[in-house]
Amino acid sequence: MPLNQQGDPSIAAHHQPALVLDYARSRELAVAPLLKGTGLDGGALPSEESQVSAAQYLQLLANVARGLDSADTSFMLGQQMLPGHYGAASHALLQAQNLRQALGILCGFHTLLCPLLQPRLREAGDMHVLYWVDAFGAPSQLPFLVEMHMTALAAMCRWLAGQSLPWRFCFNRARPRHVEQHEVHLGQALRFDCQVDAMLIDSSWLDKPWPRGNATAAALALRAAALAPAPAVSLLGALYDYLLANIRCAPTLERTAQEFGVSPATLKRHLARHGTHFQAELDQVRAHKAIYLFQAHGYDNDAVAAYLGFHDATNFRRSFKRWTGQTPQLLRHALALFVAG
Repeated sequence: MPLNQQGDPSIAAHHQPALVLDYARSRELAVAPLLKGTGLDGGALPSEESQVSAAQYLQLLANVARGLDSADTSFMLGQQMLPGHYGAASHALLQAQNLRQALGILCGFHTLLCPLLQPRLREAGDMHVLYWVDAFGAPSQLPFLVEMHMTALAAMCRWLAGQSLPWRFCFNRARPRHVEQHEVHLGQALRFDCQVDAMLIDSSWLDKPWPRGNATAAALALRAAALAPAPAVSLLGALYDYLLANIRCAPTLERTAQEFGVSPATLKRHLARHGTHFQAELDQVRAHKAIYLFQAHGYDNDAVAAYLGFHDATNFRRSFKRWTGQTPQLLRHALALFVAG
């Protein structure tokens, strides 16, 4: 299966990149500095055939953020992102009958709807968790991207559901000095230092009917979306999925490279171009899986250690602190308080 890397042209320039550029123009920014390194020109809307790479789209976002120098840029861009005008997948979102279907569409067509971050949906007891993972290696831009994507989903759901949904927001970052924009656009249910960028919601909200939903229209749009060509899954997304599926088998660089049909040296080079390395990706998946087992299944340290193949809980605790900077007990306690509300 072909995989999409950061430098591969794969994102329709007339979709989200054009939206970002139009927003910057509406704020009266000079166009030339915004286009440096983006592959876009200063003319009108790009043609339907024009594509940019993830690296170019990330550069455009960085240029706009720097040019506007405003705390609300990521949130304001997010307000405009979804359902979007990205073909049949956007039409399917627009006709979604409920939150469950909308989240299924978002995850199923993420390469079109949210190309820079990959959303993953998990059930965790009485809650559902949608967490976001970097698809193309942009660590310095992750806070901006997470704010933009979370705002996009929350705003879309509010519009389609006809009411604000009681999302809770977890951020894998320290609490910023000022959280006013987070509170304005996302609400008060915010928690930082969570080791994962996630949106949580009580599972009872997933099947509440949405007033705009249309079963027939959604089915037709989904059928068309399934037939339409879509960008390939990103290398980091495919690697995350592979590591998650094989996490109990102690994945190694050599075995993973073999599964991906490349040499270990080539895989290392590809990951380096994305600003990461194999051990960092493996540690991220292990940390996410451990947090999920704690939260969704109530596992203790011994059970998680056994699941992940550690010899004992002491080694697991030491590794978990290296991955996250926190002990399992402190993180479990913090997340339990947040989920309990």
